[in-house]
Amino acid sequence: MTESDRADETVKELVQQHWNGRAATFDGESQHGIHSAEQHDRWLAVLREWAGDDSLAVLDVGCGTGVVSILLAELGHAVIGVDFAPEMLERARVKARRADLPVAFYRGDAEALALPDNAFDLVTARHLVWTLPNPETALSEWKRVVEPGGRILLIEGYWDHAEPWDEYEAVHGDLPLYDGKPPEEMREVLVDAGLQAVEYGHDELMDSVLWGREPQHDYYVMTGEIPR
Repeated sequence: MTESDRADETVKELVQQHWNGRAATFDGESQHGIHSAEQHDRWLAVLREWAGDDSLAVLDVGCGTGVVSILLAELGHAVIGVDFAPEMLERARVKARRADLPVAFYRGDAEALALPDNAFDLVTARHLVWTLPNPETALSEWKRVVEPGGRILLIEGYWDHAEPWDEYEAVHGDLPLYDGKPPEEMREVLVDAGLQAVEYGHDELMDSVLWGREPQHDYYVMTGEIPR
């Protein structure tokens, strides 16, 4: 293992520690969990618009407690959720069982997926890329597991964090997208990664119903196609 690899492992261990520590309270925050029928239905509408009406094989990377995974399964998609934090995954599994939805959740690294090539129609990731030490590597992996003509769909934001907190005090300098990016700049990240037909929507993600409060950041949804 190279010195760079060891540094990445240290960063990932601290990121995992952070999200394991937040798992028990994560869904309690209005912008993370689902807290009303209106919020639930609004998220379904956004995902339906951007994922489409056809039933797809979906990989939800950085699935956390399974919020997006479960919503996608409600829409009729066949969903697998992957996350690096075991405590998050335990809560996702409980929620899927309670909802009687066949979502499979596995521990995995967004930058090195233990999944075959061309296995999915769609990869989704909500608020994930800012936590990754190598987002370009992650995007390459996501392209690999999506069949040509399939898509990657990101729900992202421009965070512009005032200051790092908790474990991120030690690792934020190792995360290239720590502050997120405005949508125009994130679009270029996807284009540079080799995605085609990259487009984004902004206004629909600035709806306070989605977050259970007035948006605190500049949110958007973005999608790009894997070349055929």
